[in-house]
Amino acid sequence: MSARKRIVVLGAGGQARETRWTIEELNRIEPTFEFVGYAISDLAKLTHTDSKSDVRGDFGWLRSMRTSVDALALGIGTPAARLKVARELQESFTPEAWPTLIHPTAIIDRTSVKHGRGVFISAGVVATVNVVLGDFCMLNFGCTVGHEASIGAGSVVNPGANISGGVELGEGVLVGTGAQVLQYVRVGAGATIGAGAVVTQDVPAGATVVGVPARPLERKP
Repeated sequence: MSARKRIVVLGAGGQARETRWTIEELNRIEPTFEFVGYAISDLAKLTHTDSKSDVRGDFGWLRSMRTSVDALALGIGTPAARLKVARELQESFTPEAWPTLIHPTAIIDRTSVKHGRGVFISAGVVATVNVVLGDFCMLNFGCTVGHEASIGAGSVVNPGANISGGVELGEGVLVGTGAQVLQYVRVGAGATIGAGAVVTQDVPAGATVVGVPARPLERKP
């Protein structure tokens, strides 16, 4: 039996704990990973909601341990932070250090789904045929992704959201809990779709849309 890969989860909050849970569930099927602990960018920013006892150090510590760490997983729930951390650490860790983690209860067409590195697919996700998942994107628990949809790098689809067939999400898009993005809609890079919104038309890059049907959020002067 090959040795387990020593894996560090980046982040220490709730999303990091859910990432660790997925790692543990994968190990129940086939022992693959050895959980080393959590690492965060700034130890001074730890709060009461973080798993302090399992934090091994900051990113300086992580870089010093790069010969002793085989894999990294992003336990971070916001697109901008996922991309920032990934870019910060890519110089120190090879592409092979960023495995895709797919919870055993996720249902995806493994023959046609294409994914980059560092992708996280949580429990109960359904992704059908010819889906494309960009580097470091995250499909949170119970969301659905339809045929030929494309999820941009670092994008996060939150619990219970539905991405319909042919939808294109740009880089760093946040799709809120329970939102619906209807067929063949394009969502520009850095856009935010509010929780429960129903998106019926294209969303410009950087925009925030809310409501049913979704409309741009009005900003106070």
